[in-house]
Amino acid sequence: MSTEAQPLQTAGRGGRRSPVPSLTVARLVGGHAIPVLVVVGCILALWYAAAVGMNADLQRDAFSNAGTRYTARDFMLGTWSQERPRLPAPHQIAAEIGKTVFGLPATSKRSLLFHARVTLEATLFGFVLGSLFGFVLSLLVVHVPSLDRGMMPWIVASQTVPVVALAPMIVVLLNQVAVTGLLPKAIIAAYLSFFPVTVGMVKGLRSAEPLQHDLLRTYSASTAQTLVKLRLPASRPMLFASLKVGVAASLVGTIVAEVTKSEDGGLGARLLAGSYYGQTIQIWAALLVAAVCGAVLVGLVGAVERGLSARGGGR
Repeated sequence: MSTEAQPLQTAGRGGRRSPVPSLTVARLVGGHAIPVLVVVGCILALWYAAAVGMNADLQRDAFSNAGTRYTARDFMLGTWSQERPRLPAPHQIAAEIGKTVFGLPATSKRSLLFHARVTLEATLFGFVLGSLFGFVLSLLVVHVPSLDRGMMPWIVASQTVPVVALAPMIVVLLNQVAVTGLLPKAIIAAYLSFFPVTVGMVKGLRSAEPLQHDLLRTYSASTAQTLVKLRLPASRPMLFASLKVGVAASLVGTIVAEVTKSEDGGLGARLLAGSYYGQTIQIWAALLVAAVCGAVLVGLVGAVERGLSARGGGR
């Protein structure tokens, strides 16, 4: 004889059942949400305190010039509401993002969505170019021993050139041959992204066990079959780790290029315009939007990795 399961919790009045906490709330309480919220709260508290300290001189001068008597509360609120503060308060940056993201049409050149789109287009194009170039280089380095000894030092040396100095040279050189628009920024993004992909894939392609190589030799597997059946599957963890670094580096390269070539727009151009006119709130808003774009790009690469792992039976 079976009986129905009793509710986990019951209320005392009227025999009403108390609601059981949902699975989502239970995961939030038992997971990492509370530590993350605590860290974010501490950062915001320190940020507001730093804004008071850094903007204190400006606010003191403003009250002095206006001949206004003020309390400590007035002084603190004043440091958080200046038009051009040294360090904007978080709510000022949030208001600027809300105004330039949700308060303007996406086609407006004052909208951060417009500038984010321009930056992401060049970033993704450069990331694809750099990743393909790095992948081809890794194959050459792994399969041609002379290239391993002769090419890898130059690949490493290429990253010792500061991109801040290299970007203007590339932009000016390409402008002289009438190459403008998206391509110069994408080339700079590709320059920064190919290196982590190359190094990561070289290590990944060599990560298979020697016994596994010996097994394929006993089956008379060709070089191409060894690459497809062994080297590429073994290199997948290193590949996606390198792609995450590469896509973030591509975003940095694009923003640096936009600072050099600002007429096409982009988050880098927005940063440059804010620095010209002393609009620190605009600068911080563009920086935070760029950080969100970077997080989204890395998250997309991670989503592709999880999808491929699930398709292959992994977790």
